Amino acid sequence: MEIRSVKSFIDYYEKIRSRTNRLIAVVPPEHIDFTYKQGKFTIGDQIRHIAGIERYMYGETISGRKSAYPGCGKELADGYENIVLFFNEMHRQTIEIIKGFSDEDLNRKCITPGDSEISIWKWLRAMVEHEIHHRAEIYIYLNMLNVKTPQIFGLSAEEVQERSVKI
Repeated sequence: MEIRSVKSFIDYYEKIRSRTNRLIAVVPPEHIDFTYKQGKFTIGDQIRHIAGIERYMYGETISGRKSAYPGCGKELADGYENIVLFFNEMHRQTIEIIKGFSDEDLNRKCITPGDSEISIWKWLRAMVEHEIHHRAEIYIYLNMLNVKTPQIFGLSAEEVQERSVKI
């Protein structure tokens, strides 16, 4: 997918974000520090990581600055409500940065933390893929906790199979 328009990208990304927000909304606050294994991200870490990378890595590098990713620890936001506030604020700031670009700016190059040069539109596409990747991990964590999670597109795989033509 090539991103050619700032407006269409933001519209698309907001749909991705709304799916992530629906998932975060079902996280039981008492399980925000759950992890499947000592030393691995907790649910809260996952949410802070999506937010911090979005704003401080992608937001900074597309602006022509070096990544300033601070990690995903509790010092950024602790407790369910504060984590959600942090998540939403980092997204708001990133969207404001992107809104400042022209469609032509999407073809400019930026430098990744790995010192690779990449078109801004490709880097924004990677940002979306990054969020989806970590959202999937949150789904797994919540499934381990037996928390009912929202379907991404309204139907479960079993419901799609039920409604499908038998071949």
